[in-house]
Amino acid sequence: MKNLTIKEGKTIAIISYITIIGTVIAFVMNNDKKNSFASFHIRQAIGIYLLFFLINLLTRYGYGGLGWIDEILYFIAFALLVIGIVGAIQEEKKKIPFLGDQFQEWFKNIG
Repeated sequence: MKNLTIKEGKTIAIISYITIIGTVIAFVMNNDKKNSFASFHIRQAIGIYLLFFLINLLTRYGYGGLGWIDEILYFIAFALLVIGIVGAIQEEKKKIPFLGDQFQEWFKNIG
């Protein structure tokens, strides 16, 4: 039964990592099915895209551009995105490093 849940939610999970629009589409697609695997990855994707948004705010308005530091922050966020999508493709509920637990806790009502 568990593998069936993962198989059913895999496509939605992958879609959730393809831009923020993909996350919204995945959320809507999962609204009827309430697949736990898809919900897990939707929460991870929402957290990652919020991280991108916060980095963008920080670099634009917070410190007037941090030079190479903002590039490192964007690279880290992109690496987390890649880790998330690879986990979805490999059919794993693998939390992203550092913030995965927090994302699951903060967005537990999603899905």
